[in-house]
Amino acid sequence: MAEAAATAARDEVETILKPAHEAEPEHLLQADGYIFCGPENLAAIAGIMKDFFDRCYYPALGHIEGRPYAQMVCAGSDGENAARQTARIAQGWRLREVQPPLIICTHAQTPEEILAAKTISEDDLTKCRDLGTGMGAGLSLGVF
Repeated sequence: MAEAAATAARDEVETILKPAHEAEPEHLLQADGYIFCGPENLAAIAGIMKDFFDRCYYPALGHIEGRPYAQMVCAGSDGENAARQTARIAQGWRLREVQPPLIICTHAQTPEEILAAKTISEDDLTKCRDLGTGMGAGLSLGVF
């Protein structure tokens, strides 16, 4: 999902794709906008995303207000809570949501399905690319 969005955004603006465990506050400070992407685990943002927000929240606080963001969540059932958590963090940073969260549901409900590698459908990847294109175009045109 993240790769699809980043590849599409790259057609419009310089784009850097950073896994949450590699992202640092300086990456947030250098960026003009953000697409946060991660799975929902146990009705919450994934631990690695929580770690990213924990490490970066205060160093970026007061320095990134008004920048645009969007988010993508991969969930087994609904993804709404992870989206709400990310939106609350973004609100604290005073970021500007430029589109509603994109939630891709895999419908994985059994332990085997949950633990299995996920394949995102081409239709859903198109939605991710559209989100990336929109973010890139908005930044490129100065809309955001």
